[in-house]
Amino acid sequence: MNAVSLPPSHSSIEANPTFLFTSPHRSIKAFGVAEEICLSACGAAHSDSFLQTAVQGAINRARRAGQANPIVAGAIPFDIRQPCSLFVPMSYTAFARETLMVEERRSERAPTVLGMRSLPDKDAFKDAVTRAITSFRAGKMSKAVLSRILEIELAQPVDVAAILNALVKQNPSGYHFKAPLGDGAILLGASPELLIRKDGAAIRSNPLAGSAKRRSDPDEDQLASRTLLQSNKDNFEHRLVVDEIQEALEPVCKALTTPTEPALMNTSTMWHLSTLITGELANHHTSALQLACRLHPTPAVCGYPTAESRSLISALEPFDRGVFSGAVGWCDSAGDGEWAVAIRCGTVHDKAIRLFAGAGIVEASDPESEWAETEAKLGTMLRAFGIETGERPACR
Repeated sequence: MNAVSLPPSHSSIEANPTFLFTSPHRSIKAFGVAEEICLSACGAAHSDSFLQTAVQGAINRARRAGQANPIVAGAIPFDIRQPCSLFVPMSYTAFARETLMVEERRSERAPTVLGMRSLPDKDAFKDAVTRAITSFRAGKMSKAVLSRILEIELAQPVDVAAILNALVKQNPSGYHFKAPLGDGAILLGASPELLIRKDGAAIRSNPLAGSAKRRSDPDEDQLASRTLLQSNKDNFEHRLVVDEIQEALEPVCKALTTPTEPALMNTSTMWHLSTLITGELANHHTSALQLACRLHPTPAVCGYPTAESRSLISALEPFDRGVFSGAVGWCDSAGDGEWAVAIRCGTVHDKAIRLFAGAGIVEASDPESEWAETEAKLGTMLRAFGIETGERPACR
C-alpha cells in the first residue's frame, strides 16, 4: 500500500486525524473527508452490491483527483440494515504505531461525573440472560450476545486525544481506533479482536469468545486463565464462533487453516479464548471490505444461529447498538486492509459518553457471572477516561 504523503507533523495522536486505526500489521491516520458513503451493508459481500459499487465509485473519483491509492475508512453498524459511517479521506498516511507518543495528558484530577446510568440496569440485564437461557432450553438457538450501555455525563468536554493516548498506553497490543460518525459523535476504542485482515491473497481472522476477568494476584490470574481454557461452557461458545467464520470464509479461499483448539489471549483487563484463522483467497481481488461484510456479524457479537439471535437481541436489549459490536477499519483501492470488531469502545459527543460491553450467553451461563463480565469489560474504557470502578456513582 502506498500511503499519501503528508507534510511533516508531530508524531503524537495530537496531530488530530479525522480517522485513526492502529494495528500490529499496519496503522493508518486519515485527514479530511473527500466523500461520505452512508449506505447499508446488506449484500455487501458481493462486488456488485450497492455499497461496494458506491465505494468503488468514490475511490475512483479520489484517484482522478490525484490520490495514488485512495482508501475507504470508518465503521459498519451491528445491524447491517442500517447505514454505514464510511468515507474516503482527503489524504492519509501509514505509520508504525510504535512511533506514537503516548504521553499522559490527563490532569491528575479525575473527571467530574455529573450522571451515570446503565441500560439495562443489573436486575434487567440478569432477567434478560435468564430469558435467553430459557430460549436455548426450548431448542431455538445455541448462543446470543447480550449487551449493555453505560451512559456518562461529564462536567467538561472529553479530550479525545488524551483518551486515545491512554488507550494506546494501557492496551499496546490492541486495535485502537477513532472514527467519525454521522450524528457528530466520535467512536473510540481499543479492540482486542481482529475481524479480518487482507494483504494480497493472504487473509487472517482472530475471533475471540469465552472470557475471564484478570486478577491482580499473579497466582490467581494464572488460575483464572487455566480455568477459562478448561471451561466447557466457554469452549462451546468459542467453537460456535470459529466454525461460523470458517464456514463463511471457505467459499472464497483456496486454502484455509483453523487450529483445532483455542489459545489464550490477554488484555489488561481480560483473558480470552482465541483462534487465529489464516488462509489464501481464491481471487485476490476480493477486498477486505467485502470479507468484513461476509463475516459480520459473527457469533462473537451476535449469536448462533444469526437470524434467531439477532431477533432475540432486538427483543431483550432496550437500546439500538448502532456501531457498537459492528466493525471498524479501512480498505485501500487494491482491496487490502483491516477491520476490527468494535468492542471495548465508546462514543463521545462533547460531554456525553456512551460505553458498550457485551457477554456471550449460552445455556450454561449464570446471570450474575455474565453481569460481572460486562463490568470487567467496561474497565478498559473507564480507566482510559480516568474513572475508576470503585469511584463510580450508583447508576440512576
